[in-house]
Amino acid sequence: MAPLKKKSKKKDLKKLKKKTKTVNVVPIEPRPIESDWWDSFLHKISSSPGLTIHSDEEEAFKFFFRVSKKTFEYICSLVREDLISRPPSGLINIEGRLLSVEKQVAIAMRRLASGDSQVSVGASFGVGQSTVSQVTWRFIESLEVRAKHHIKWPDQDRLEEIKTKFQSLFGLPNCCGAVDATHVLMTLPAVQTSDDWCDQANNYSMLLQGIVDDEMRFLDVVTGWPGAMSVSRFLKCSGFYKLCENGVRLSKKLRLDDVEIREYIVGGVYYPLHPWLMIPYDNQDSTLMNSKYKEAHEAARYLAVRALSYLKGSWRILSKVMWRPDKSNKLPSIILACCLLHNIMIDCSDKLLSDIAISGHHDLGYGEQSCKFVDTSGGTMRDNLATYLQPR
Repeated sequence: MAPLKKKSKKKDLKKLKKKTKTVNVVPIEPRPIESDWWDSFLHKISSSPGLTIHSDEEEAFKFFFRVSKKTFEYICSLVREDLISRPPSGLINIEGRLLSVEKQVAIAMRRLASGDSQVSVGASFGVGQSTVSQVTWRFIESLEVRAKHHIKWPDQDRLEEIKTKFQSLFGLPNCCGAVDATHVLMTLPAVQTSDDWCDQANNYSMLLQGIVDDEMRFLDVVTGWPGAMSVSRFLKCSGFYKLCENGVRLSKKLRLDDVEIREYIVGGVYYPLHPWLMIPYDNQDSTLMNSKYKEAHEAARYLAVRALSYLKGSWRILSKVMWRPDKSNKLPSIILACCLLHNIMIDCSDKLLSDIAISGHHDLGYGEQSCKFVDTSGGTMRDNLATYLQPR
């Protein structure tokens, strides 16, 4: 067999040059950003059957997004850095325009405010279900970091202001707030069902506890625990409980008319009695029953009840049954984001819409079971408070 001939390298280079074509690179123009989202949204949603839109634009805006335009702009400023979309990964609408930060925030807040499906929310903004999902989650993650200063335990100066307000409103000296808890309902896949998450009403749920001030602002929130837990046990699992028990929080004492009264919050009968947590007297305890204490306690405690009613009424995603949420990660974040938005409204002097609050009780279907835990020092503190409140 004759040996193979080697090809000339020079001939190969000439052939390669002939095949190579010069390509002119045309710069890609940046996609335009959609800025007229409000008019477009209003046009789309106005066709919804049975929906009456307020003639005043500011009121209409607040109905759909729960906040004023001014507060909306503030929220956008908080999350803007995290939500700025850049090609090629930027979010776009069906017309190929990039979603502005404002439209992304509007999509997320509408989803939280209405509790409507992602498909329904997407249709009113001209985007798909996956876009609603992605935008909402990006917004929630950003808000958790950028707005966390809106939920914090007050410093001593602010605490004194709160105590002064509670005394002027309800006659309760040294009172620092009110506490209540609620269930956030959810469904779970069959493979994830568990008695831990199935509560006494046979619903799968997650607990949320909030401590509020005189303006129904959340000072402390705890969530992420299974709805099957009792409220008293839920309290004991919180960092707030440990701080109070160790004397780090609610420890300052006040001397009034020969009685000593420690800083405290007020809660319902399902909470344990502690020197820093005042609950009502047992109805059977007629000898200790004090009508003035009962009246003052109930009025102050109702602040927390109303706050949770406004929270679930304003951010309806919490009052509807959430479909298969990630209970260990996403659901607690959704709940916290709604609490942050609730506080932002108050901090920005936005009025909570009276017709938005859930009528009746925020936890319908759940009975109040009295806590059997008795703290003798808590009993002494309550007696001191009741004695101080007795008519003179």
